Amino acid sequence: MMLDPSTTKYQIKIKIHAEGVVDKPDVVGAIFGQTEGLLGEELDLRDLQKSGRIGRIEVDINSNRGKADGEVLIPSSLDQVETAIMASALETIDRIGPCKAKMTVVAIEDVRVTKRSKIVDRAKELLADIIEDSKETSTNLADSVRESVQIHEILTYGPDRCPAGPNVGSSDAILVVEGRNDVTNLLKAGIKHAIAVEGTNVPDTIKELSTERVVTAFVDGDRGGELVLRELLQVAEVDFIARAPKGKEVEELTSKQIMKSLRNKVPAEQFMEMSGMDSTGMKKSGSNGNGSVPEQKKQPDKGGAKKKDMPPSKDRKAKAPVASKPKPKEAPKKPANNLSDAQNDYKKSFEEISGKSKARIIGSKKNLIAEIPIKDLAETLKAQGKDIETVIFDGIITQRILDIASEQKIGVIVATKIGNVSKQPTGLTILTKNDLS
Repeated sequence: MMLDPSTTKYQIKIKIHAEGVVDKPDVVGAIFGQTEGLLGEELDLRDLQKSGRIGRIEVDINSNRGKADGEVLIPSSLDQVETAIMASALETIDRIGPCKAKMTVVAIEDVRVTKRSKIVDRAKELLADIIEDSKETSTNLADSVRESVQIHEILTYGPDRCPAGPNVGSSDAILVVEGRNDVTNLLKAGIKHAIAVEGTNVPDTIKELSTERVVTAFVDGDRGGELVLRELLQVAEVDFIARAPKGKEVEELTSKQIMKSLRNKVPAEQFMEMSGMDSTGMKKSGSNGNGSVPEQKKQPDKGGAKKKDMPPSKDRKAKAPVASKPKPKEAPKKPANNLSDAQNDYKKSFEEISGKSKARIIGSKKNLIAEIPIKDLAETLKAQGKDIETVIFDGIITQRILDIASEQKIGVIVATKIGNVSKQPTGLTILTKNDLS
């Protein structure tokens, strides 16, 4: 049914039932004929329709088994009272054509309320589309501008024209990565001091930089990353090593993953010890992969000892006392007696943090200043000041740690072992795990 939008404020909905077969003209004729003069001249239906205050009357009627049922819609631009009067007048119609009939007003709908509801629903949809489009546009614009600036910031550094971030030339510390895409991804995370080797053949530019700067090798967590790392360890001075998660590449990491990987970096000497590598980056023969050597060689000695301890029965009693003599030599108490009180304190403190990758910083008054992860040791020693007497940590002593200890006038360093050290400061006592055993 079509309604005249220019005349519709209200819509009168009427249900029809006729005791016979009738058509649409019969219904319309009954409406005009039986309401004529009923409500006076002011509400005469014909005059109201001519003036546009009553719209086109729509009729939908169907006949079935000699009876007719249907619906009538009458648009009205009258006020509420006049519309209600008109609707009640239509219920007085009792015949349509030759048939008895009954007309019942089902509802008087305020068309403007319905329109307003539709307007609100549609406005919500349009507003949601606008907001979504605005978010995507602003995000895309920001990302596009940011990426273009970051890509623009990639420079070439040195005679080998290595892809690098803008801060490589001025930064005291640099990140050495595998390729240009790694530098780009680090720039997106705000890291501007990365430089790429672009292959397993390390350029001379990076070799020279490694002698002047603090170098962190940040490589992929795959076989290719391991090969690049070995090459770097052989030809350059690498201070720290960070790796992407296993099977991941640096260029595909998120900013959060990049920061987490860099926070978990370890000193190069410690990494080589843990990975079972020598100073050239190659695997140690007989290594079990974590820097320790299996103790399988001791098994034949034990077997041999058993054979020697099984002479003919008449000699067994004579050699029985000999077998018990080595036991006191293996007891830890006798060597411990050779340690001073201070060394016993160092040993006890070292055993408490052993296997935890922790470091303890002890002041001049034997007070515990801090207990921190090993990865934060160098920076903490730099920032702590001069009131440090002893440093005890579960790791490897590097040249960098010794240089910082010399600057801060530290008296004693206790660690698992000492790495490749070229210069040992005077006035500094170095104790390893073996020294305290």
